[in-house]
Amino acid sequence: MGESQTLISEIARLLNGTLSYDKATVDSSAVGLDHLSVVPGFPLSLLAIAKDGDTQGLRIASATYLKNLIKRFINGKVLSPDLHKEFRNSLAEALLKVEPSVLKVLLEAFRLVIVKDFVEENSWPELIPQLKAVIQNSNLISQGKNCQWSTINALQVLQAIVRPFQYFLNPKVANEPVPDQLEQVATEIIVPLQTTFHHFVDKVSSFEENSTHVEYEQCVLLICKSMYFAVRSYMPSAIIQIVPSFCHDILRILETLRLEDDSSDEVKNVTKLKIAKRGLVIFCTLVTRHRKQADKLMQSIVNCAINIANQSTNLPDLESRSDRIISLAFDVISHVLETGPGWRLVSSHFSSLLDSAIFPALSLNQKDISEWEEDTEEYMRKNLPCELDEASGWAEDLFTSRKSARNLLGVIATSKGPPVVSAVSKRKKGEKNKGKQQSSSMGELLIIPFLSNFRIPSDGDKDVSSKSVQNYYGVLMAYGSLQDFLKEKPSDYTATLIRERVFPLYLLSRCTPYLIASANWILGELAPCLPPAMSGDVYQALLKALKTSDTDDINCYPVRASAAGALASLLDNEYFPSDWLALLEAVVGRIGTTRDDNDNESSLIFQLIASIIEAGQDKVAIHIPGIVATIAGSISKLIPPIPDPWPQMVEKGVASLVVLVQTWVASLPDESKQEMHNIASVLSNLLQQAWLMDSTTMGEAVIPPPSGINDASMLLGLIIQFTNSQKEVEEFKVKELLSAFADVIADYHAWEEMEDQGIFNTIKEAVYSSQKFVSSSVIPSSFMERVSKFISEGMNAYASATWRACGSVHLLLHVLEIPISVENENAKKNIAVDFARVAFDRFKEISDWPDEMWKALLLVISSCYVLYPDCVERVLEERESGGFVLWASKLAYVSSNSFDYGFSSEPEYKLAVLALAKVLDRLVSVSESKVLNDCFVSLMEASVRLNEMQVGGVSDDEDDDDEDELDFDDVDDDDDDEDEQDSEEEVREETEEEFLNRYAAAANDVDNFVEEEDLDDDKQIIDIGNLDDEDAQTVVCSLIKKHKVLAKGDMLSQSLISRVFELFPEYQLFLGVSTETWMGM
Repeated sequence: MGESQTLISEIARLLNGTLSYDKATVDSSAVGLDHLSVVPGFPLSLLAIAKDGDTQGLRIASATYLKNLIKRFINGKVLSPDLHKEFRNSLAEALLKVEPSVLKVLLEAFRLVIVKDFVEENSWPELIPQLKAVIQNSNLISQGKNCQWSTINALQVLQAIVRPFQYFLNPKVANEPVPDQLEQVATEIIVPLQTTFHHFVDKVSSFEENSTHVEYEQCVLLICKSMYFAVRSYMPSAIIQIVPSFCHDILRILETLRLEDDSSDEVKNVTKLKIAKRGLVIFCTLVTRHRKQADKLMQSIVNCAINIANQSTNLPDLESRSDRIISLAFDVISHVLETGPGWRLVSSHFSSLLDSAIFPALSLNQKDISEWEEDTEEYMRKNLPCELDEASGWAEDLFTSRKSARNLLGVIATSKGPPVVSAVSKRKKGEKNKGKQQSSSMGELLIIPFLSNFRIPSDGDKDVSSKSVQNYYGVLMAYGSLQDFLKEKPSDYTATLIRERVFPLYLLSRCTPYLIASANWILGELAPCLPPAMSGDVYQALLKALKTSDTDDINCYPVRASAAGALASLLDNEYFPSDWLALLEAVVGRIGTTRDDNDNESSLIFQLIASIIEAGQDKVAIHIPGIVATIAGSISKLIPPIPDPWPQMVEKGVASLVVLVQTWVASLPDESKQEMHNIASVLSNLLQQAWLMDSTTMGEAVIPPPSGINDASMLLGLIIQFTNSQKEVEEFKVKELLSAFADVIADYHAWEEMEDQGIFNTIKEAVYSSQKFVSSSVIPSSFMERVSKFISEGMNAYASATWRACGSVHLLLHVLEIPISVENENAKKNIAVDFARVAFDRFKEISDWPDEMWKALLLVISSCYVLYPDCVERVLEERESGGFVLWASKLAYVSSNSFDYGFSSEPEYKLAVLALAKVLDRLVSVSESKVLNDCFVSLMEASVRLNEMQVGGVSDDEDDDDEDELDFDDVDDDDDDEDEQDSEEEVREETEEEFLNRYAAAANDVDNFVEEEDLDDDKQIIDIGNLDDEDAQTVVCSLIKKHKVLAKGDMLSQSLISRVFELFPEYQLFLGVSTETWMGM
């Protein structure tokens, strides 16, 4: 006991040290805690401090350290089984007593333990019975005066236990049963809690306010959350019986909800608003996931949701939480309408919904005007989202009542109701289908006529407070939600709508920017529905909007941004302009005209230019040389001093330059040397400004920022491609730029956040440039060492990066030309040994099951081994006893005909043959083991396949491809016929079984998702440089002649020997099988 108290005191002292303002004290305390973390009693001591520490700061610090400790060691066996059980029980008990600020942190730690011990291993059988007893005897349920357990804390523990079950544990299984643990929680705790929940709802619904009223609301919210997690994916059998009563209790709360000006009472009402939100989310889940349990409740749910949606008239006065509740009410109605009985339940409310709920949510209000003035980006993100926007902020902020109202309007517009079959006579199938096709949707019958009642504002209606402006804003929002409806109509229908209801706004001399921005957005949203004949008018309108200038009293950035987004959307939907040059000149002309304080606007322009180039390709390529300097000049004005990170607009500008120049290269004219020189000069000047320090202004070397490194690397790669003489090497400062490039990527760690293919491509271009200018080195002296750090880390990154890194190893070791010197040779040897170490460690991580990545990693070690066999063997043995034999055996396996992911190119086979030959030369002197046998067999199989590839010529794949294309065309025609037939069949609601099958298939697709084009690039044929000059067959012959154990030939099968003799008759002289014997086979 004394030792335990001493440990607690020491830990408390160190934790207080971490709270110090003195950095040295903080660092020394952190080191002391790290040393103590291996002591068996350390977690329990942290828990004791979290419960009973002297100060709140100390208690929170202890809880935080404990959480981080569990994150580090959750999958390890740090504690003995008995001590682990004691710790988790103590943690669960502590959760029931600690204060809220500490509870919040400890719950995060508890969830980690729950996932491992309860969800994954199901090794905590006493947890649920004990929690059940605690809840029954907690203060708000047992009503005892001296209850030691807090009901709120106990329900938070319940929520933490149920939370992991909100997602399918095995999503790839179509009909995954409800986990036993969840069934247990439902049976023993959630179902018995329904009576208590009903009682708590009575308390919450009453108008009596007292000290416990808030606690009851918190309990109701926690039970709602636990219920949601329990049914979000699964439906425990025990819960089915309480769904009706639970939903009726939620409805009681929602029916008393009044969303008015809640700014003054938001703090007081926040918990009740959270309950309402959670209740509506549960309704959405039941309607979409558990229809069978929700069918009898749907009418009540719909009525409740409509009553809440009708409160949208109060939106200008509501805070974000209330807005979200109205948004969810719209969502509930949408989900119900998409079900089988949806039309019957909702159709009678269509007219009133449109007039009293949806349209008020779409119309312009004072909150929109304030947001436009104070935060234009937020306004755009919520109201006029486009393809050029980058997602940011909280996901919850994106769900607004306006977006949900637009979604509901779109669902209503495509609704046609059940088909009406004549009772007088049976019609033929063709006649019946004809009647169905002629039936009108609600978009045509209700929505378009309703919107047509609102007139287009005149030139005099400039004031945004004008009712006509506010209403027409809602009309435009409504049109933007009708894409699915308009897709079903002839394109002339959409053309008429745009000409009569949208284009007139652009002709007004004083139209308010709020309407023009929305009109721009509509043109982008309806891009798939627009007829080609309107192209000229559409682009003319948007280009006019793109040039809109700010006025003294209003910022017109949303007008320009929405125009840019609409243009990008049109191009993305292959809705092209009639005059590409006019579009390109207009957009490029916007560069440098944006407001200095709006980085996002410059970024949008650069992105739009890239979109135009990508869409236009050959049609705009001829104009690219004339605009590269303009764009680069604009970017150069925005680049901050080194080492400050680049602003977003610089990164987007560099990315657009890459697209421009790459597109030009793809359609490179024959006579383009001067243009190539000019472009390279422009790009070089830009990178010099971004990467190279001015020695007169900076006294010490500073590494440039890694900002936009992938795109900047691609610019450097293009410069190297365009460099054709030693004079240009010096003019473009290629060597200096490569040195800066190597400095930046040597410390690169953003594998999951940024693209990296451009970096690898530039490494390749740099390596090849060393051969292009052999007479004088282009490569800086330290280039190989710094780039090797990047490649080594790449081998430990995600799959595509690993492939690229492995390919770069061969380039660096066998293709790169560097001056011959003892220093350079030692550096190369150290790099090769490091590559072998990293590749071997990564291979061991994935060695449990054969994988295509095996060959890439094993060939990296092979590349190193053929250069420095002794050093590589030594490092493999250092990493693991028997590591050399392990690598040799796996190399033999991947080189054999039995490996499923075998070699696919001549360089791979040659490298394997050269490595196996060296391995056999080493193994023969050690022992005649099975590994020796496997390596020799694989060597001969690989030699045979290498020879076949060298003399085999072109395969018939192209003819097969042509046949496949014909077959696919036939299939497509058949599919079109089937689609036409399917469109004439009844629309049938998806069953739960079909949903689960589709969900499982989607999960499997996500799990196996691979960017095929990207992987094709990553798996390109490796370049083994000077190794390719070696005669592999001479190496093999010399090896067999040298070692009698191999010359015997008894390790090889007769069929393999036959094939060897057929391809290499000279082997008959020394491989141990006579010619007569072979010919007699």
